[in-house]
Amino acid sequence: MTGYHSLSDLELADLLKLGDPEAFAEIYERYFGVLYLHAYHRLRDKDEAKDLIQELFYALWSKRETLDFRSNFSHYLYTWVRNRIINAISHKQVEAKYISAALTLNAGAEELTDHLVRERQLAAIIEGEIKSLPPKMREVFELSRKSNLTHKAIAEQLDISEQTVRSHVKNALKILRTKLGIVLYLFFIFYR
Repeated sequence: MTGYHSLSDLELADLLKLGDPEAFAEIYERYFGVLYLHAYHRLRDKDEAKDLIQELFYALWSKRETLDFRSNFSHYLYTWVRNRIINAISHKQVEAKYISAALTLNAGAEELTDHLVRERQLAAIIEGEIKSLPPKMREVFELSRKSNLTHKAIAEQLDISEQTVRSHVKNALKILRTKLGIVLYLFFIFYR
């Protein structure tokens, strides 16, 4: 292989096209180090730079018969590396955007889920307190708040006076404010 050191790049390229493994080995020895440093300087990742240069030499050997190196062989190699570096950097930027978008979307979904869970917990607490009201007061309160009936309609339906309806609703609200005030206060302290 000592005779190959003295050959020019274009002579080596011609021998490479003919499938000469020693010409390929000389090209590899001549260019691997400088191309690797060039790729590493841009990518700042040793493994990625090494993989990129290995890919170049694999492509160089496997496509040797169809490649055309008319003037400057080293220019061809540097151009190939430069284009792959640009592709790698572009891919990293796109990947970073997708990761960022996914993280943002995931954080929003977690927040939404957390709010829905809290809302259901609060609804269950409120419903539990409503069920603990005295039966007649609970019935009047549910007709007023859940069925949206007027005091007059509730009075007619239950055959009681409007004043009794007002009294039941007023007392139910008073009881619920007292009980739920403490519960909600503790809920918000522990579930922030």
